[in-house]
Amino acid sequence: MPELSVADAASFLDRYLKVSEIADYPGALNGLQVDGPGPVQVVAAAVDASQAVIDKAVGSGAHLLVVHHGLFWDGLRPIVGRRYRKLQALMRGRLALYGVHLPLDAHEEVGNAAVLARELGLQDLQPFGDYKGTPVGRVADAAGVPANEFARRLEVATGEPVRVLPGGPRTLSRVAVVTGAGASFLPEVARRGLCALVTGEAQHHHAIEAAERGVTVFLAGHYATETWGVKALAGVLEEQFGLRSFFVPSPTGL
Repeated sequence: MPELSVADAASFLDRYLKVSEIADYPGALNGLQVDGPGPVQVVAAAVDASQAVIDKAVGSGAHLLVVHHGLFWDGLRPIVGRRYRKLQALMRGRLALYGVHLPLDAHEEVGNAAVLARELGLQDLQPFGDYKGTPVGRVADAAGVPANEFARRLEVATGEPVRVLPGGPRTLSRVAVVTGAGASFLPEVARRGLCALVTGEAQHHHAIEAAERGVTVFLAGHYATETWGVKALAGVLEEQFGLRSFFVPSPTGL
């Protein structure tokens, strides 16, 4: 198999994830964020482009780092301080960086919500959670599993304690999954007659809203609900190009 350049790897990911077709937050800057000399033989995957993640990826010999949360969330800023240090580490380590946010969330195969829903044993996955015309989550059939048993399954899957905001029935039917900060989709959950929402985090007012809307919310942590997509995406690169990949854990506890 011919050597894979950074540009070709990024082009494949852009097409596979339909990056140009999906609206996102301005700071997401989906796609190749930092170039590298290539060729790409080892891919690291992580949730965040933090200094700790970059250093671990460089130290483990990666040529390309694929993350869900990239470098530029706070918009145009001078390349000083921590931003300079991260770019310096990437360049010195000859490590390219590819970031992909909502196009990864939305993907029907390797999206965070899709992979997590399948891991939980949910069936009949359908699009859910509209953001500027793109469904960024999934709705699926929980087949009458008791809510307490479902919370246990979620804890096993994520390896993290799950907080439950009660509001819905004791047994679950149709459940929405929107990873990360998905509690803002509670109105859509209620409008579609769903009984529960699985997400990462919520704000104080969401507990009151969940109770008043008759929806149970399962909170498993922003980080823990968003490890799934980058891991699956790294697997696609392995299969497509015969690369080696590994996941760089760097949990925040949130």
